[in-house]
Amino acid sequence: MDALYTAAATATHGRDGRAVSSDGKLDLALAAPVEMGGNGQGTNPEQLFAAGYAACFGSALGLVGRQAKVDVSEAAVTAEVGIGKQGEGYGLAVTLRVELPEGVDEATGRKLVEQAHQVCPYSNATRGNIPVELVVE
Repeated sequence: MDALYTAAATATHGRDGRAVSSDGKLDLALAAPVEMGGNGQGTNPEQLFAAGYAACFGSALGLVGRQAKVDVSEAAVTAEVGIGKQGEGYGLAVTLRVELPEGVDEATGRKLVEQAHQVCPYSNATRGNIPVELVVE
């Protein structure tokens, strides 16, 4: 693969530190969520992953929508990223909730969401590694 763009970020002190992008546009305090014994006073890797996946999937949906000549520009994608024990370590699971604009019928919307799942880089990276559920609303 020839990269069109490469993002770089550095995290220090794990879940209780800071994440900073190489260009300084992202600079966030990190904290484990209360549910995992942290103080919840910062963002966490699961929230960052959810935001990235939702944005990327929304772009993929826009691409396949334009190709199919279906306006999905007002669609909203919510990524729910769960973390839990898996064997000796931890694993992730994702639910992608896609709210389609009025006027897009259920069958067309489902087809576009499934097509977007085939072209989205996050979907391609997670496929076969973690469960990803697609919910069309």
